[in-house]
Amino acid sequence: MSEQLTLSAEARNRAGKGASRALRREGRVPAVIYGNNEEPLSIHVEEKLLNKLLGTGHFFNSVVMVEVGGKAVRTLPKDVAFHPVTDRPLHADFLRVSEHATVHVNVPVRFENEDASPGLKRGGVLNIVRHDVELIVDAAEIPDDVLVDLTGFDVGESIHISAVKLPKGAKPAIEDRDFTIATIAAPSALKSQESEAAAEAEGE
Repeated sequence: MSEQLTLSAEARNRAGKGASRALRREGRVPAVIYGNNEEPLSIHVEEKLLNKLLGTGHFFNSVVMVEVGGKAVRTLPKDVAFHPVTDRPLHADFLRVSEHATVHVNVPVRFENEDASPGLKRGGVLNIVRHDVELIVDAAEIPDDVLVDLTGFDVGESIHISAVKLPKGAKPAIEDRDFTIATIAAPSALKSQESEAAAEAEGE
């Protein structure tokens, strides 16, 4: 299960582009906490700390306790805007959540038992259609990843969400179709498989 992360913050008194630029010069990142039927709270956080949490690889599917003025606010990171050239974080959005709120999170997909897939053993290639899956879960039970078991899959076969054992209490946000997570492609067919996967992704 995703660990709980902590981020210290300070309330932001002044809004506007000038104030935001001044904060960034001081190594701070403007941010906002919103949702849960409460007033939005403008804050700023240390850029180094934010980058450290972003570097964990599971920032967007972890509960982040944002500490403002001696009070910890339970949040879920929703968005971070980055500078197009320097990649520095420019702004962050955090959604307030209660401890057992139902939340939508994108959870990375991890594949296991590749050596038990006849298709991969015969030189087939794992063609990943989705690197993460949007799940609806309890905020206290956010999984680190979705494990996909490749046992028994042969060349030409697709692995759909229905074949995946989801973590307890989790369900896919897309419920109207049995979408594809990955396919086992023959090496020569990989290029056409990739274009089909791209077409499927565009059609959603």
